[in-house]
Amino acid sequence: MRSRAMHIAAGLALLASTLPAPAKAAGAEPLQAFQMVRSLQVVQDRLASGDHAALPMQRKLLEMIDKRLRETGPEGYADPRNFRALMVYAMSGGNPVTVAAVLSRLTLDERDRSIGDGILAYLNGDIVSARSTLAAIDALSLPHEAGAFLALVKGSVSAAEEPAEALKLFDRARLLGPGTLVEEAALRRSVDLSATTGDAARFMLASTQYVTRYLRSPYASQFADSFVSGVIALHASIDLETIDDITAMMDADQEQAVYLRIARRAAIEGFSELSAFAAGKVQHQPGNSDDPRALLYASLSSVTTGTADEIRGKLARIDRGQLSQGDRQLFDAVAAVAAKLTAAVPALPQPAPALPPIAASLPAAAVQTPTAKPGPEAPAEALIAETRRKLDEIDKLLEGELQ
Repeated sequence: MRSRAMHIAAGLALLASTLPAPAKAAGAEPLQAFQMVRSLQVVQDRLASGDHAALPMQRKLLEMIDKRLRETGPEGYADPRNFRALMVYAMSGGNPVTVAAVLSRLTLDERDRSIGDGILAYLNGDIVSARSTLAAIDALSLPHEAGAFLALVKGSVSAAEEPAEALKLFDRARLLGPGTLVEEAALRRSVDLSATTGDAARFMLASTQYVTRYLRSPYASQFADSFVSGVIALHASIDLETIDDITAMMDADQEQAVYLRIARRAAIEGFSELSAFAAGKVQHQPGNSDDPRALLYASLSSVTTGTADEIRGKLARIDRGQLSQGDRQLFDAVAAVAAKLTAAVPALPQPAPALPPIAASLPAAAVQTPTAKPGPEAPAEALIAETRRKLDEIDKLLEGELQ
């Protein structure tokens, strides 16, 4: 209750700051930057918990904080809370021009100058400079609200060169900012990075934690991207039932979307077992037994293993008109392969004629039986190679759609 009251008070104070001057109480002091940033963090926590309506509030707050930071003179930043507010604003996606302008006016000690310069480099996309400048700064030495953001930034700039260290920093960010948008982002990035490093156990743990806590976040679609890509990359070391345990915590629409994407990606990559598993999960949902996408991906996954009749039977149940343009290309490719499989089936050899009675009594070496003439190489290997080539071409065509 006390936390709720504090949140309401912060919102009311922010509302008061937006009123025209005559509407404010005479002699009222304007809110300082650190007070406004506290309101920003309240809104961000609401975002993390799934309040999508808070997104426009966040944008408006960032605009207001930007204005206040520009208006605050160097004496205002003598209060360390306002300097930390500047850093939190910056790490929340603030305007790098504003951050650079404010930093240029301030006289800072070595540590704060390194923090400011490092974060500004991060905002400007200079990852190498940001990593080297922030390397000596311990996020645990800062107050939690700033330390959590700093650990997240340090982990992000370290991910490419030092993935193991980056994962530790993401854990530190979560420790300093539990239940916040910082933890949401740290978990989301841990999912992506653990898949990149091939750490299946860490990938599944981070995915489970994200789905449990932040599935309603407006950034959950980015998690879904990382989760699908990770399942494909780590398919050989992930238990299918564990995937099912994670997706079971999603609502029906989310689960279907994830499984359809896994089925499609796995089918194109040639991971037949994974594709069949994912497509089957979609088809087993109520009302989805004839989902054209699931049927298509199941057909695609069986191109190199199923018979022509099996593939044609699946295709016959698909309404091509309900497919996207990209999936129609997949449909046409599978249909073409099925046609080639049919054409490639050789006629069954006729049984050899029975030996006449006189020949039956002769030694086997003396009897010359017709032998089949050596024909061209069986088409199976060439057909499979052609099939894989066609799927590779489709994969390139649809590369942009798979994300």
